[in-house]
Amino acid sequence: MNQVRRLLPLIVILAVLALAYAMGWHQALSWEALGARRASLQQAVADQPVLAALAYVGIYAAAVAVSIPGAVVITVSGGLLFGTVLGTVLAVAGAGIGAVLLFLAARSALGPLLATRAGPLLDRLRPGLERDGFNYVLALRLIPVVPFWLVNLAPALVGMRLAPFALATLIGIIPGAAVFASVGAGIGHVLDAGGTPDLGIILAPPVLLPLLALAALSLMPALWKRWKDRHGSV
Repeated sequence: MNQVRRLLPLIVILAVLALAYAMGWHQALSWEALGARRASLQQAVADQPVLAALAYVGIYAAAVAVSIPGAVVITVSGGLLFGTVLGTVLAVAGAGIGAVLLFLAARSALGPLLATRAGPLLDRLRPGLERDGFNYVLALRLIPVVPFWLVNLAPALVGMRLAPFALATLIGIIPGAAVFASVGAGIGHVLDAGGTPDLGIILAPPVLLPLLALAALSLMPALWKRWKDRHGSV
């Protein structure tokens, strides 16, 4: 029974991955597909708002769990379909659930394979995660250039507990999700014209600098603890 429980996250992820590629869902995560389906998707949300919201969270969670490229498209589409506030909430829920599923899979029989994928990046993150997992995960979530999948895998592979990982993930992805959802809330005319949203906004100084400041702030407790360990109590 314990062996089956360890393999369950792996089985679920492989099943979702196979279904996603068999149904061609990975090809739907593009700006062209979103623009072509915008009217029908918005009508579906208007007709069945609760069901549409649950479906959105489920699709997002599945995409994150199997690391299908296109999470940004899903986040932006959340703002387009549900508005900035609700789109942010749903995106955080979907990304959080998917991250937890991949985290659990990394602690199962899939661990050695995922460790190979993480490669030398895992070795760079290991010391900080082993010392102060919550603060480091929170900081990494706030830095938009750090691969999302890597921050899902690395904590699990170094033995971090699920609860602090999940909490740091949920808190850390809120700012980025809010930025992309706000972009989505105003891109209807861009998609109608066949254009592509400018996602460089996440790297613009007015957005990036506050995120980096929050990341630095989240590391202050860990840095203070290290300083005290080296120099003694003050």
